[in-house]
Amino acid sequence: MQTYKFMATCASGMEALVGKELRALGIECQVENGRAIFEGTVGDLAKASLWLRTADRIKIIVKEFMVKNFEQLFDEVYDIAWEDYLPLDANFPVSGKSIKSKLFSVRDCQALTKKAIVKRLMDCYHRYGRLPESGEKYPIEVALLKDKATITLDTTGSSLFKRGYRLNKGGAPLKETMAAALVLLTNWKKENPFVDLTCGSGTICIEAALIGMNYAPGLHRSFLCENWDFIDTNIFEAERQKAKLAIDWDAQLNIMGSDIDPKMIEIAKENAVAAHVTDKIIWKQMRLQDFTTKEENGVIVCNPPYGERLSDKTSVESLYEDMGIVMKPLTSWSKYILTSDLSFETYYGEKATKRRKLYNGALRTDYFQYWGKKK
Repeated sequence: MQTYKFMATCASGMEALVGKELRALGIECQVENGRAIFEGTVGDLAKASLWLRTADRIKIIVKEFMVKNFEQLFDEVYDIAWEDYLPLDANFPVSGKSIKSKLFSVRDCQALTKKAIVKRLMDCYHRYGRLPESGEKYPIEVALLKDKATITLDTTGSSLFKRGYRLNKGGAPLKETMAAALVLLTNWKKENPFVDLTCGSGTICIEAALIGMNYAPGLHRSFLCENWDFIDTNIFEAERQKAKLAIDWDAQLNIMGSDIDPKMIEIAKENAVAAHVTDKIIWKQMRLQDFTTKEENGVIVCNPPYGERLSDKTSVESLYEDMGIVMKPLTSWSKYILTSDLSFETYYGEKATKRRKLYNGALRTDYFQYWGKKK
């Protein structure tokens, strides 16, 4: 069976999570900066596409080579058997990037890569003039890093964070991949309580419910490569059927999301319905300051408003202080707060057990972790 070399890309700081997820699927991988590399079949591609919660997209690594001039770039790209990937009518846009490389002009690298592919296809298909490019899309990237070129083919299409359930986002939404990462980085077990006191559109709670139910995040979406000639769509359908059978519909979950804004609670409810987890989460319109509980050994995950998301810095600092007051008595609970405000601990009133640097898009944030003492 044909095997390929794949790259699962992700946000900086989440590489280890992607690697852990792949290994849990039985796929060995090598974790690098911003990605995890693995080899496998179309079946492995389908499985990873359906199940990876923290990766952005999966690409086929078509070729890697060292390059220091444009002639060499053209020849190396031309030597690729593009006819094995692209039909005559393929629509193949070429994107690019260059970091610390002699070939620093991204536009020229893109144009030359495109030209080499066109010539290869014309020679193989005995076609002259222009290629139609009227068929399915095959996004290609030429990426140069320290004179090493990596030619990839994007199998995903719309990013993997687009699960398909978020009908309404509200303000300053958190990507589903980031929300899943926040859950996976906690010590939460599905038999214990899980709470988000600033739930917004509900993404963190919904991702927790999907994890608790063993629900594949990509189950209700399609992937660009399913339209390609060399991909057997039956393999993807077979993996979807396996994923459906793996769902634990009877999972007893104790998940609660609250927000001060009633409109956000309504949005969260709508999104939960679309995600098929509506009966797994309790939603409450409530001030964070009013939260109390007699339950033990729970987990609180919050992505509260912070500097870049709320203009009133005084209100933000006051909210952090209130969080400390509300959460400090919950000694058996573990608390996890994501914010770009590096002075968070000062206002919260306690030094974190651990801090982890994550990137919410281009914004550097810290994940402040306070580990509880289990009872």
